Amino acid sequence: MHLSDAAALRGHFHLEIRRSDGTLVDAIDEENLIVNGAKDQLARLVGGNGTNRHITQIGFGTGTNAASPNNTGLTGAFWKPVTSVSYPATGQVAFAWSLSTAEGNGLAITEFGLRCADGTLFARKVRQAIHKSDDLALTGTWTIIF
Repeated sequence: MHLSDAAALRGHFHLEIRRSDGTLVDAIDEENLIVNGAKDQLARLVGGNGTNRHITQIGFGTGTNAASPNNTGLTGAFWKPVTSVSYPATGQVAFAWSLSTAEGNGLAITEFGLRCADGTLFARKVRQAIHKSDDLALTGTWTIIF
């Protein structure tokens, strides 16, 4: 008998862009890249070396290079703590995040990243620029699926 689990580690990125009055400007649901640093973090975590391996931050950067498994950071990033962590289904962890009207203004946000407590990049998402101003707030969830 041959057993197989072909499901690969992957991520799902959800973003809502709203005006300061609450009006929805755009909503985005897309897949994202889990970088090689994540695989090292998870291997060490499972092996019992769990210190600072957990995801703690969301980053908003200005890099335009295509996402690659070898990515280790974001360009010109503004980093902040994730808002909360939940477990929506078996084998899933979701990180809620937000960027208020007072944060990241002036950035042309083209990339997003999740970073572990030790500074290791876990996931990266590249997209068209969001020109962040004090009239825009961003909220979302980033779900990692095993």
